Amino acid sequence: MLKTARPRRSVLYMPGSNARALEKGRTLAADGLILDLEDAVAPDAKEAARNQIRDALKEGGYGMRELIVRVNALGSGWGHDDLAAVATMGADAILLPKVESAGTVRQAEEILATSGAPDDLAIWCMMETPLGMLHAEEVAHASPRIQALVMGTSDLAKDLHCLHTLDRLPFVTSLGLCMLAARAAGVAILDGVHLNLEDDGGFEHSCHQGLELGFDGKTLIHPKTIAAANKVFSPSPQEVEWSKKIIAEHAQATTEGKGIVVVEGKLIENLHVLNAERLVSLSEAIEEMEKAQNQGE
Repeated sequence: MLKTARPRRSVLYMPGSNARALEKGRTLAADGLILDLEDAVAPDAKEAARNQIRDALKEGGYGMRELIVRVNALGSGWGHDDLAAVATMGADAILLPKVESAGTVRQAEEILATSGAPDDLAIWCMMETPLGMLHAEEVAHASPRIQALVMGTSDLAKDLHCLHTLDRLPFVTSLGLCMLAARAAGVAILDGVHLNLEDDGGFEHSCHQGLELGFDGKTLIHPKTIAAANKVFSPSPQEVEWSKKIIAEHAQATTEGKGIVVVEGKLIENLHVLNAERLVSLSEAIEEMEKAQNQGE
């Protein structure tokens, strides 16, 4: 089971150097925001972006949205200072780019600890290189702080020399390896971004495919895609109703000492109940988040 049932249907990348974007994030219906210090920030703006993110987090106003800061790689000239700074900013998680081994996670963990990071500051890992795919299991189990794996399919495509196709067959092996690792470790996993903002149909297709593959949600590059991602990755009313029904019927049957439970002609086992409980819990968490957003938090 996942370490958290927190909704992560839509997690939007936002450049840390863009004050207007950081302000807008307080009003968006995204479940999470990745405040970026890496790819979206020019080299000469890294330090200013770091300070701007610190100020935004200190000001608050993001409500129940999960706040993740993507730092620069530890091998860069900014990674160590990013981690040291983010350790006490009040973010929910830090996102490490291009993670390829447990050693990278442990190095980051050590920097966070020595910089005064609270125990509940999570580590998310970008999975975006061939070596990262091959080491996904060790990465997912590298630290108790690990809370999510994030697919970086753009960088991965570059390294694999593969194409972005509608069915994403070139990525199936990589997505599957990371999915197995995440579920074995009990952590969340988010699908990669869809690059073509004019391709609404392709975006929705990738969301449905991600849901079918088992992803908890999708990373996004534009606010206009939030609503579609939220819709696809939310349990439908029919799913929630069915889940509540089999939970109740199974509980009743257990109370009566029955070994077999059949609901509307379908054999219900404990594994079905566990998944039903997950869906109901997720639905309730989504309802709470959306209620808070609608009330202006």
